Amino acid sequence: MTDYEIKVQNFRCLNAVAKKGETVFVGSSLCELFPISEMLQNVEPRIRVYNRGIGGDVTDGLLRRMDESIFALEPKKVFINIGTNDISSPGYTRERLLAQYRKILEQIKACLPETKIYVLSYYPVNRALPGADPEQVAAMFGARTNEELRAVNGELEALAAALGCTYIDVFDCLTDENGSLRAEYTIEGMHMYANGYAVVLERLLPYLLENI
Repeated sequence: MTDYEIKVQNFRCLNAVAKKGETVFVGSSLCELFPISEMLQNVEPRIRVYNRGIGGDVTDGLLRRMDESIFALEPKKVFINIGTNDISSPGYTRERLLAQYRKILEQIKACLPETKIYVLSYYPVNRALPGADPEQVAAMFGARTNEELRAVNGELEALAAALGCTYIDVFDCLTDENGSLRAEYTIEGMHMYANGYAVVLERLLPYLLENI
């Protein structure tokens, strides 16, 4: 089994003992690395969150693991952060990403009509960290520029509204004076340390606490 398949199988095992009707976070590495459960330890009332992020995942992958990551848990709320790896991949088109995202949202709405869906904006990136090699940055980030991320976020917000989902902007709260991901928040320009996630959590808390 690949690491990916092992993680999906582990979700199946965890789902067997999970409490239904709670909150699910789903996505790629930006979701998987979010220490959301630890950060919520001192928040009252207590919020139970199941993290179903898998590093490196794309929208195609999430569509294949909807049962293990969302449906089996029958969550009251689901927070989605998927698609940044699609943007970084060769052959990326905005149209296909949004079409895939639409499928994800429509499947959740069809299978779990009572579940509240929250669509997180994409986080900013920093392609100009001190010492960064421009060629390596171009290869790793692909089309993932802040300009493209802002454009996709605008269309993602419109898609969420059209399907009756809640869009949450977690882009601008993470940027520096140049509109890039703040250097002190990021490991290599894309992934974040816990201090960056603390800022994201502050933005998400009103939605997490909604109707608790």
